[in-house]
Amino acid sequence: MNVSSYIYNKVSSWHCSLLQRTLSLFLYSSLSALLLFTLSGCAIPDDIPYPIVEAEITDIEVEGMCDQSGTGEGEAVIDRAKRRMRVYVDDLVDLGHLKIKKVEVTNDALVIVNDTVYQTSDIYPTGKLTVQHHRDSFIVDGRHPLSVTLRTWQDYEWDFEIIQIINREVEVEGQVGDAIVDPDSRVAIIYVNQSADLSKIKVKKFSLGGQHGSVTPDPTKQPSVDFTTFQRYNVKYGWSDSTYPWTVYVYTTEESVEPTATIAANAKGASVISGSRPNGVTPTVEYKATADAAWTAVAPSDVRYPTSTSYEVVLDRLHTDVEYTYRVTFNGKTIEGSSFYFEGEQLPNSSFDDWQITGDEKKPLYLPWGANDEPYWDTGNHGATTVGASNSTYAEEDGRRYADLKSKYIVIKFAAGNIFTGSYLATDGTNGVLSFGRPFTSRPVSMQFDYQYETSLITRTANGGWDNAYGKYISRALFDGLKGKPDALGDWEPTSYKGTPVPYLIRTRPNELHLMDMNDPHLIGFAMMTCGRNVTQWTTENLTIDYRNERTPKYIIVVASSSKYGDYFTGGEASHLKVDDFKLIY
Repeated sequence: MNVSSYIYNKVSSWHCSLLQRTLSLFLYSSLSALLLFTLSGCAIPDDIPYPIVEAEITDIEVEGMCDQSGTGEGEAVIDRAKRRMRVYVDDLVDLGHLKIKKVEVTNDALVIVNDTVYQTSDIYPTGKLTVQHHRDSFIVDGRHPLSVTLRTWQDYEWDFEIIQIINREVEVEGQVGDAIVDPDSRVAIIYVNQSADLSKIKVKKFSLGGQHGSVTPDPTKQPSVDFTTFQRYNVKYGWSDSTYPWTVYVYTTEESVEPTATIAANAKGASVISGSRPNGVTPTVEYKATADAAWTAVAPSDVRYPTSTSYEVVLDRLHTDVEYTYRVTFNGKTIEGSSFYFEGEQLPNSSFDDWQITGDEKKPLYLPWGANDEPYWDTGNHGATTVGASNSTYAEEDGRRYADLKSKYIVIKFAAGNIFTGSYLATDGTNGVLSFGRPFTSRPVSMQFDYQYETSLITRTANGGWDNAYGKYISRALFDGLKGKPDALGDWEPTSYKGTPVPYLIRTRPNELHLMDMNDPHLIGFAMMTCGRNVTQWTTENLTIDYRNERTPKYIIVVASSSKYGDYFTGGEASHLKVDDFKLIY
């Protein structure tokens, strides 16, 4: 193509408000000054807005990523709603020269990190960040918060937090309380009981440089150390060949650590017994149903020690309808705990009280999460609103807010109202691509919920198609009945859709159908209810989960739909499901 005629065509067909953007991109390719002169003569009024091209970060990878403990493999925590990212890195990483190995973005956005521009390239997979001079990675200073901007026609600001986990453990014989460790001033202060001889302190743990660092001289290799005055040590970190001086003080104190025991529920509803302990003392933790006589001792391997003066036990396999009690014993002294009930891991926003409405007035998009919340449930509204209105919304009656799911024919296609744990990834033509499932590791015995239902005769059907999940052709004749509420627990290995991790990928395009396979070997537990009658009053249903093996789940899938074969675009246009208050029973 002739470059000059290409520019001329752009000038004659585009609005001048876009030309400054076009010009900057052309100059990036080093066009001649003659082209610059040609463009500068445009005098078309500037009254057409820029197109809205949103951009998101779908994946990011940096060197040394780990979990919050600093040991296992980790992955980025990405909150798209709040445009935030967080990664944890181990103690082998030099934060001052942190390598970002991969960034995946949507719509080929430019990525600007602390005012430095990086761009995607057509010679690499679309959406994967590449840099001319580094190719495999680029380097940033991660010691301070990073500002990340995605640039299309608009700028989208993201926060990027990098947390380095350096597990420093300091413990000496006769220690009282945890050591005070200040990495900024490189000072450690240790307190011991008054009877300790400061001239002969036995050092048990001394990892000031973290798991992969070293200390010279190593005090744990010596019979004892004289701490009547401070001691200096050279500390080497895992990422550096240099050593850094640390100063360590040991003082006596009249204080002592008294053992304690409390119980509380963590974010997943598990019961956590925790407290303080004298240095080096191993507690015995026991629990039982209040009505029983026999106690059950927690295995020593299940007791965690976050610090040298604390302990923690997580109880996550109890019944929700039984009262329990506990006790903890330290060197023959027993602390009797209070009674408690096990709550169990529950599904966020399971009462469907929190929603937000976006989009225009004619086609409002209903989203089943609060404006400041991270999504857990989603609907097919993203596809429905491309041609019509949302058919999965909320409604209120008698002080109750619930999910209101209606089957409708929307302009060109039948759509069943639905809500599911997971996210709507994309609209492929008039078909949906869905990510089913959210992380989940508990084993409830059943799921309870409230519902009303209005049935109707099937008025819309769709052609059959090859179902990749079942490996067979689904004929049109099978599309009858109405779908209820399936619930599944599984340990699938996540797949990926355009860089987004997906527990279980669902496609509804007829020539590439991929729906739920009930024979999938990764399916751990399953329950389903179908309803073909009118239920005019709020009714509570309890579904027992049928477990097929003893494995621990990785994900939970919960789906409610107003038409049984709604994923095949088949059902009755007047079918109407109201659902509320999902609860997992243990």
